[in-house]
Amino acid sequence: MKRIIYFLLTLSTLVFWSSCRKDFDFAPSNGALEFSKDTIYLDTVFSNIGSSTYNLKVYNRSDEDISIPTVRLGQGQTSNYRLNVDGMPGKEFENVELLANDSLYIFIETTADIQTLSQNSLEFLYTDAIEFDSGNNFQKVELVTLIKDAVFIYPDRDETTGIIETLVFDVDGDGTPDETPIQGRFLEADELTFTNEKPYVIYGYAAVDEGDELTIEAGSRVHFHANSGLLITNNASLKVNGEISDDPELLEKEVIFEGDRLEPLFADIPGQWGTIWLFPGSQNIDINYATIKNGTVGILSEGNQNDNKLSIANSQIYNSSNFGILARASSVTAENIVINNSGQSSFAGTFGGRYNFTHATIANYWNSSFRQFPALLLNNYITDENNVDQGNDLDEAVFNNCIIYGNDNPEMILDQISDSSFAFNFQFNNCLIRFQDTNGNFSGPNYNFNDPGANLYNNCIFNSNPDFKLPFENELMIGDNSGAIGIGDPNFIINNDLLGTPRTSPPDAGAYQHNTFEDDE
Repeated sequence: MKRIIYFLLTLSTLVFWSSCRKDFDFAPSNGALEFSKDTIYLDTVFSNIGSSTYNLKVYNRSDEDISIPTVRLGQGQTSNYRLNVDGMPGKEFENVELLANDSLYIFIETTADIQTLSQNSLEFLYTDAIEFDSGNNFQKVELVTLIKDAVFIYPDRDETTGIIETLVFDVDGDGTPDETPIQGRFLEADELTFTNEKPYVIYGYAAVDEGDELTIEAGSRVHFHANSGLLITNNASLKVNGEISDDPELLEKEVIFEGDRLEPLFADIPGQWGTIWLFPGSQNIDINYATIKNGTVGILSEGNQNDNKLSIANSQIYNSSNFGILARASSVTAENIVINNSGQSSFAGTFGGRYNFTHATIANYWNSSFRQFPALLLNNYITDENNVDQGNDLDEAVFNNCIIYGNDNPEMILDQISDSSFAFNFQFNNCLIRFQDTNGNFSGPNYNFNDPGANLYNNCIFNSNPDFKLPFENELMIGDNSGAIGIGDPNFIINNDLLGTPRTSPPDAGAYQHNTFEDDE
């Protein structure tokens, strides 16, 4: 009996308590909502590529629980924006509850086809609004996105199996096509010239077939999706014909290779795409006035060490998650180039080869993680799957009027196979180099900096401050206090620097002639 009385008393108390509470009574909103932003600017996106997710915070500053009768996109179900309101996806919502002195999140995304928005337009400013309530209580937050048209290059996908097309070509040079796991397709004849009329967006690897040449005109913009890039096959060529702008501060005529995420958050994120891959047998690769940034390996050059395979001039390679330029038994001629911010080495000439750099700034101010390699790495061997070193001649590695520096020490390693039958020929002339062997880990003739008879280090300066402007922001111009000023040899001079500034005689080392930095206010 006592249990029954206790149960009835408890039940009556709960009924009385709940009937007196007003916490669950939601009054209609009165148009006094507050917002974290009055306009949401979704950064520029390419046509038919989804944006990042942006957020809006909605505040109820009152002491009453409220219900917002409607939250909707102004264009309703036809809008190209998408909302998620407190965990619920959609474009129109009713009776959205918001507790007193509380807030809720609205997440916004968009995907739009520029052809349905504006015929024959390369850019379109797409707008809508998130509308709250109506009548006298109406409030809204504007939505703005710039949609850019582009040329899209992507491999086929089998509609039944979902398998993406992979490349088939002669990988090993034996004349027989090989199946590869590399997703992509070969460029058609009418695709072998990239112009500056529209950006190019590449999914997978856009490959240049044997005997073809891809020409990229001045001012072109090439964007790569994740795990994508360019691939130049046997007897194929690449010409990147960027030009210097009349205004050194403007880059309209430069060719830029980068990822396909246009939001500012991704502007300097390494590893967003693959590489420009120069397969063995590819030839006559000329790159002029280009910026290559945010890849895994900026340029991967393989083979052809007895040819002039890659010539690169007046160019910059930044934010590579592994290597800026990785050359394997290859040949590279570089003038007026800057390489910086690489997860491993900015330039690695591996498994021998033939390399000539003049007025180059090979720096590495990587600070995203630990790196185990220096800015400059040279070796003449590879280690096979059986852990056996296989040697190959380093026929030539000459660096004239260069800066080799970074935020680690030393920033140069010369790694020679113990088998002396393989050549290891190198020379540094009038260079500024960071190398301090405080722990005595490096010895032997390759590191004998003070032997003029060896003819390995001629008129080089060690460990003097290069006075870079903002090296962690990839601004490698040198200032008035640089140790590189006037140390260059006029016999190796390139008349103008990377910005088109005439060089003095004797010239400064590196890709830039020194300048006076204006103090930022």
